[in-house]
Amino acid sequence: MRREVHRKVIYPELSYEVLGVLFEVYNNLGYGYREVTYQKAIEEELGRNSIAFVPQAPYLVKYKNNKLVKRYLDFVIEDKMVLEIKSGDYFSRQNFKQVLEYLKVTNLKLAILANYTNKEVKYKRVLNIENYDS
Repeated sequence: MRREVHRKVIYPELSYEVLGVLFEVYNNLGYGYREVTYQKAIEEELGRNSIAFVPQAPYLVKYKNNKLVKRYLDFVIEDKMVLEIKSGDYFSRQNFKQVLEYLKVTNLKLAILANYTNKEVKYKRVLNIENYDS
C-alpha cells in the first residue's frame, strides 16, 4: 500500500523566522565556534525577534514508569518545534537519529537540524510522521 504524500508545509512562517535567526548568527559570527557559542548567540537573536523558546529543554526517557535518562534538547521553539544545532561540515546519521528521538519524546511535529559549516548554515527540516496530520 502506497502512502499518500502530503504537500502541506508545517509552520512555514515560524520556520522562516527561525532560519532568519540562524543565518543572522552565521553572518555575524562566521565559522569555527563550538556549538555552545552558536547556542548563546541564537538565544540572543531569538529574544530580539520575540520568538518564544526554551533553551536546553530537558526531557526524561522512561521505561515502565522508571526514569532511564535525562537529556537536553538545544531549543524548543514556541512549543511547536525542536531546533538542534551542530557545528561541522556535514550531517551524520546520528544527528538525524537524535532529532527523531527528540520528536518522538516531545510529540512535536517538526524539528530543524542546523549545521554551521565552514561555508554556510545548512539545515534540514525533519518531520515527525507519527504526529503528522494533513
